[in-house]
Amino acid sequence: MTIPNSMDADEASPFETSEMLATFLASTPLLSESWKLCSLANTAAPWSFVTERIGSVVYVAFSGVQMAGGSDASWWSPVALDSIGDVALFSSRRNIEGGEPAMVYAGMLNLFQSLFHSLQNQMFAIIKSTDAKSIVITGHSLGGAIASLSTIWFLSCLRSISSAISVLCITFGSPLLGNKSLSQAILKERWGGNFCHVVSNHDIMPRMLFAPLQPPLTAHLNFLLQFWHLSMASLELRRVAVQISEPDIADLFSFVVACLGAAAKPDGEGSSQISFHPFGSYVFASEKGAVCVDSATTVIQMMHFMFAPSSPACSIDDHLKYGDYVNHLSLQAFKRNCEQANISDSSYEAGLELALKSSGVPSQGSVAMPIKECLRMARRMGRSPSLKHASLAVTLSKFVPYRAEIEWYKSLCDQADDQLGYYDSFKRRGSSRRGMKINMNRLKLARFWNNVIDMMESNQLPYDFDRSRKWVNSSQFYKLLVEPLDIAEYYRKGMHRTKGHYIQHGRERRYEIFDRWWKDRTPSAAEGNHVRSTFASLTQDTCFWARVEEARDWLDSVRSEIDISKEAHLWDNIEKFENYAAQLIENKEVSKDVLAKNSSYSVWVEELRELREMKAKVQNFPYQFTRFVNGGVVP
Repeated sequence: MTIPNSMDADEASPFETSEMLATFLASTPLLSESWKLCSLANTAAPWSFVTERIGSVVYVAFSGVQMAGGSDASWWSPVALDSIGDVALFSSRRNIEGGEPAMVYAGMLNLFQSLFHSLQNQMFAIIKSTDAKSIVITGHSLGGAIASLSTIWFLSCLRSISSAISVLCITFGSPLLGNKSLSQAILKERWGGNFCHVVSNHDIMPRMLFAPLQPPLTAHLNFLLQFWHLSMASLELRRVAVQISEPDIADLFSFVVACLGAAAKPDGEGSSQISFHPFGSYVFASEKGAVCVDSATTVIQMMHFMFAPSSPACSIDDHLKYGDYVNHLSLQAFKRNCEQANISDSSYEAGLELALKSSGVPSQGSVAMPIKECLRMARRMGRSPSLKHASLAVTLSKFVPYRAEIEWYKSLCDQADDQLGYYDSFKRRGSSRRGMKINMNRLKLARFWNNVIDMMESNQLPYDFDRSRKWVNSSQFYKLLVEPLDIAEYYRKGMHRTKGHYIQHGRERRYEIFDRWWKDRTPSAAEGNHVRSTFASLTQDTCFWARVEEARDWLDSVRSEIDISKEAHLWDNIEKFENYAAQLIENKEVSKDVLAKNSSYSVWVEELRELREMKAKVQNFPYQFTRFVNGGVVP
């Protein structure tokens, strides 16, 4: 039970994720039952939650009436959201080095944790139930934020158990929960379709936290929280209780509108200035219908364009009208809209007109064109990553011949009479045309994969791109095949003498990223308990030859080292590598070129054997001769 993602939509159905999806959602009992239970939680279970089973669906609703400390500055401090209890929330690691962790407001996390023990018992009881197939976690206002946190935790729990229960989170008028990293983490886990946030045109609460937490907003946060406390009271009682004047309300409204306007710049630059970001699907509801979008940029722009014409009094009162909006959303209303809409010859323009009508915005007003452009942009943005992903697969196929030529070159090297092997043949290559061509192929493949990483980190590819088995396997094969050539070129040019050894000072960032992709993958059944009967076609440690080069350096140094402690340290490093290499060979995790007679590794093994024999012979020599052998000088 998830909301379809626009990236998977058919190009022939441009409004599957706006007008049609919102109408489909309204045609189910999900919205009406969720709101009914939210209303019950607000009145019968303040500061807590209620549950109800309807057939095979279990509803869990959190009250919007919560005790929150607005005067405490720590309430509004962002905190990292890595785990809850003993459950790690996100399995995917950040691919951008130094990226900000997923964060939420401390106060919202504290509210959730205050209910965590009873919620945990309730959810585990539902899992054990044999007739529960779906869970809808819902909440109004602050209860919506708690519902989102509960859903993140519950989805994380379901990863470690074999359960077929589907999960959907529906919030009404919920404030923003987390930063951009949280939004991206949810998309990477493929959980975006598990969240549906219902927002009315004029409700200030979902938009409040687009504003930065600094004056003048800080002075109004107490009002915000007191409003949440009294969310079931009448508008007049709320104003008296919180003792806030009409000018103060107008100032708050104007400040939020200005911040939304800055965040909703058409070029998308404004969204980078806001602390917290939307995630999941957003249903924008009006008295005329609803539209649903799932692009964060479009959500921010729709938040602004629909809210700007509102009045302060209408905006505050609208927070309690979600029951009315839910009642208006029905399949029959959609059919009437279709009959009454001014349908043009273009199905695309017809979809725009229906979406605009359902948003409750006059088609001829000043706001109509910006909202139409938002919906056009949502279509382009929603499909762009998928289309680029598809075109990238075509581009990859064009680079396959370069990779095949390198494989052919490796085969020739492994069979050559000089018995140097793949690594040493490339390292010692002269000015042959074959060597030059392979080097050009190496550089072309490097540019391709660097471009893939740049596209991924600039959000031009789907968020779960790095979990696609095809791309994880392709990047791993590329790394196994080509990184030995990069190492050979590094030492061939003597770069280790000026920069230091390869692993610490010369390894390209793309290989470190591919290491993480491979580590974070879900292994296939064929990989489990696999014992090799023959040597691998490619050495499984792509830095093996860099380790050989370091071991050669240690061996050269130990011959002339006169400091006993430094000599002992060098021997310790040599023996550790010797054991490591022996284990790889025993497990047949190296290619046969490693054991070629004249390879760098075979030469190193022979030199190590000779040095040990020499040391054994000189142990019985007089002290003065031993000093000569160890590189010492007679005083």
